[in-house]
Amino acid sequence: MNMLVCIKQVPDTTEIKINPETNTLIRDGVPSIVNPFDAYALECAAKLKDANPGSKIVVVSMGPEQAKAALKECLSVGGDKAYLVSGREFGGSDTLATGYALAQAIKKIEELEGFKFDVLFAGKQAIDGDTAQVGPQIAENLDIAQVTYAFEAWAQENGTLKVKKEEEEGFEMLELPLPCMVTVTKPNYEPRYPTIKSKMAANKAQITVLSAQDFELDLGQVGLKNSPTRVKKTFTPPRKTGGVKIKEETNEESAKKLFEMLRDKNII
Repeated sequence: MNMLVCIKQVPDTTEIKINPETNTLIRDGVPSIVNPFDAYALECAAKLKDANPGSKIVVVSMGPEQAKAALKECLSVGGDKAYLVSGREFGGSDTLATGYALAQAIKKIEELEGFKFDVLFAGKQAIDGDTAQVGPQIAENLDIAQVTYAFEAWAQENGTLKVKKEEEEGFEMLELPLPCMVTVTKPNYEPRYPTIKSKMAANKAQITVLSAQDFELDLGQVGLKNSPTRVKKTFTPPRKTGGVKIKEETNEESAKKLFEMLRDKNII
């Protein structure tokens, strides 16, 4: 089984602070990490690889040169090869432009690798944007089946993929034809850790960089000026003031007190 995992390098949101004067993110000194949901997607692919000997996992990311560090981290925990889509032309791309660019890049990667991917994986969303749009947009651009909020996946003998999809009140079992796109939520297991050997091998690995000139691409659909959505402002919501606690001797007395307060303010 040939699999591709889309990953994104994101700022560690536990370290992010907001500049109170400009309302923008303070990125200086903030470490970058592999988007956690993408790490779950890679682990889901790695489990499929473990269960299906001979499988291959290719990892791809779109971003600046520094994203190579995230790709090498992925190579140390299951990835076999990595590609970075990078260049000024992609800077400022929104989710629509990113989905288009990655879909076009995936076609080129398939050409370079000499095979078609059976399953594309991605995290359900990135923690810096929380849009959950890029994975489905890649699937739409490639015109393949997709399922979101996947919990686990199993290859079937009939050439399909069985997916356990998380719902609000439980799980749904789905069966998808190949090729397909699967976006992964947080499962009940953690991603594997790299070994010293795998980490050393990943550090020595060569990351293939694809520029806008390396594959078929409509430059009128990528970049900031061609993105229909823009981030106008980032801000911290104002803190809410403390509420009023009503704690009488009994629940009935508390309810009566609440009723009287609401009545006095002409709310009811």
